[in-house]
Parts: sequence; structure tokens; C-alpha cells
Amino acid sequence: MAKEYLTIKDVVGPLLFVEKVTDVKYGELVELEFPSGKIGRGQVLDISTDIAVVQSFESTQGLNTTQTRVKFIGRGLQLGVSKDMLGRIFDGLGRPMDGGPKLLPEKRVDIHGNPINPYARAYPSDFIETGISAIDGMNPLVRGQKLPIFSGSGMPHSRLAAQIARQSRVLGGEGDFAVVFAAMGITFEEANYFIDQFKSTAAIERAVLFINLADDPPVERLATPRMALTAAEYLAFDLNMHVLVIMTDMTYYCEALREVSSARKEVPGRRGYPGYLYTDLATMYERAGRIKGRSGSITQIPVLTMPDDDKTHPIPDLTGYITEGQIILSRDLHRRNIYPPIDVMPSLSRLKEKGIGEGKTRADHSGLSNQLFAAYARGKEAQELSVILGEAALSDLDKTYLRFAGDFETTYVNQGENEERSIEETLTLGWSLLAELPKGELKRVSEEHIEKYLPVIPAKAGI
Repeated sequence: MAKEYLTIKDVVGPLLFVEKVTDVKYGELVELEFPSGKIGRGQVLDISTDIAVVQSFESTQGLNTTQTRVKFIGRGLQLGVSKDMLGRIFDGLGRPMDGGPKLLPEKRVDIHGNPINPYARAYPSDFIETGISAIDGMNPLVRGQKLPIFSGSGMPHSRLAAQIARQSRVLGGEGDFAVVFAAMGITFEEANYFIDQFKSTAAIERAVLFINLADDPPVERLATPRMALTAAEYLAFDLNMHVLVIMTDMTYYCEALREVSSARKEVPGRRGYPGYLYTDLATMYERAGRIKGRSGSITQIPVLTMPDDDKTHPIPDLTGYITEGQIILSRDLHRRNIYPPIDVMPSLSRLKEKGIGEGKTRADHSGLSNQLFAAYARGKEAQELSVILGEAALSDLDKTYLRFAGDFETTYVNQGENEERSIEETLTLGWSLLAELPKGELKRVSEEHIEKYLPVIPAKAGI
């Protein structure tokens, strides 16, 4: 039974200190009745003896300590889920913000979910086609994987996230495909951009959007990704859909976590972030995966901006420990107007080999990817030598690799924001690039594949 109190001791910004409370739980949902009669919501942040610290989801303007009623609901935040969520846009707390009718839920689920039993997990497999060559060809996304995008301030990660959301599909997979998109701490302009991107291509019909704006309370930002993952779990494990969850920007989430931690007067860890940042991130990232005996799956692409482009910053550092690789955006490629500016050298998909090959993409995919990577690395070395010694000092073979590196960036990595390349087109483009190199240099692809794919593509094709 809900308990109601009129014992607010103090109000500090969005925080309310409620005295003489009993049987109140951490994370419990709170209903606030303002003196004006307005109803708001909040969440218990801390319990100390008989004082509960409550953070309001709404503005506390007009609130006082004698007339404001605080009702403890007795449960945590829940999300009402239904198949009718598809095609809808919600705020960070799961309330409709698209002007549509209120959702009639089939059930209500706690947003913190339950971890997947490791024994019940099925190994990620099956290739997810994003339509982006630098990902599909070099660092493929596999169904059930966690593959973050590491970006920097001012980089086009929002455009890339929207493109992936529009274009992604499971190649040869059984069942329906859906996208759950969670945007945290974004501006009105960015929110309108994401909504327009989904609506303009009809991708909204297979998507669920959760939008948390920059002026929303930090505690709401902490709930947004969990709302999205709860919706994804329902679609994946109740409705047997393949769900891709894109969460942007996780840096804003972590900053909200730091702000709330500071308000609770917790001892800070690295760079002021709470010491449990790793655990907190893991509770979300580990909700991705597949379950034995069920056809549905959750694949995650968290997007985060690295402060000062620093990969050792706590947020990308800890994210890298939990996830299975990373896609890193390059500021140098961005300056040269190459989109998407994906730097394939430090990028990595640890499950790459599980989602490609015969019966999944094509038998030559692995060898072709390795050969392109090796040739590009050799070309970047030649580029560094040419800066130091001058291009005239390079051997003819080094000059060939130097040209290859340039062509790889301008034709393979670079593609239009609305250009969707099939995996066949990506692999064909890769072979056309290898045609620039002497045949004796192709040591990572088999003779069978060279004979099958290289001769039919003339040198310089598509370049």
C-alpha cells in the first residue's frame, strides 16, 4: 500500500529530503502532489536512517515543505509494453510525445530487468547488414553483439547512428527486425533530426524511439536507456524479433550519473565519476544477447563522445572492457570530408569471424577483409615515410600502396549518407581495390577466390 507523507525537511534544487519515513526502498517511485494540485513524479536516491532523499523528475518550482504531499508507490519505475509500441515516440520516462493515443500495455515491466543467465546465453551469430562498407566489410556487426561507436565532439556520430538505424537488417535471418533508438541529453534540433530521419524513410514503422532532451532532469536521463532496453527485451524475447538497440550519447548518461552521485555526496572515483560506473554500464550492456531456444535477439550499438578525443577517458575505457570491440571515428578523415569517418585501423569487431563466411555473407569475406586491412596498413606506413623522406624516396611498390590507401579512404570508406551498399556491393568494391596491387602481394586471399573474383573486375573499377 502506498504511503503518503507531509514531512519534507528541506528542498535543494531537484532534491527533496523527507523525514520520518519507514519501509522505503532505494529506487522506489514517488508521486509528488504540489500545493497547486499538480502531480509530479520522482525517485528515491538515498535512504539514511529515517530520511529519504527524493529526486523530482519535474521542476520543483512552486513546491514547499509544508503543503507538498510525498507518496511512496512501493515499486520501481515500470514500462508498459505492447506490440503497438512500434512506430511510436516516447519521452525518457516512456510517456508518448508524438501526439498519439496513450499506449494500452499488455503488461508492465520493471525497467531494471533481469540479467540473462550465462548458461542460457546463445553465442552471437548471423550477420547484420548496416549498408555501410567500413562496418560490413571490415568490422561486421553480429546479431547479439555489443559494438559501440567511439566519436568526438563535433563528429557526425548522430548522422551515422541514424543511417545505421534506417538501413540495418539481418541478412538471411528469420523473423521480424526492429530498431529501438534511445537518445539522451540531446537538443530539440537533434531530436527533430532523428524523428525526421525515421519518418522520411518509413523506418519509423519498425522502430521505437525514446527521446530525452538536454533540459530534462538528470535522473530521467538515467532511466531512458533502461526504458529502451526493457522495450527491446519485450520485442525480442516475447515477440521473437531481432532488435537493434542504438543508444546515443552514453557520455551524457554518465555525466548525469556523476551529477546524481555528487548530489548524494558519494565519494568520487576517476575524474569525478562514481566508483560503480563500470558496474552501472555493465547492467545495461549485458542486456544484449541471444537466449537458447528463443529466436529473438538484442544487438546493441552504444554511441559515445570521447572528451578531448581521449580513448583512456573512463567512459570509453570502461565501455571497451565490457563490449565486444569498437568502431572509432577519425577526426582527420572528418576534416577531409570523408563520411562516415570510420578509422578502420583501431576499430575492431571481436565477433567478426562468427558472422561472416559461407552461408552468412560470402566465402571470401574473411580473407578479403584481412587483405584490405593489411594493404591499407602498408599504405599508411608509406604515407608516414613520404611525410618524413618525401614521396620521391619511396619505392614503386610503396607508391602503389600509398595510392591504394588514398583510394581505400575515398571510395571504400567514403559513401553517401543516404547510400546503402549491399554486402555484395561492398565485397565487389573491395576486390576492385585489390586489383590495383600486384597479384603477388595478395597473400591473405586464397588462389581460388582470386581466380573467381579478381579477374572479372578490371583494375581501377569503381574508382
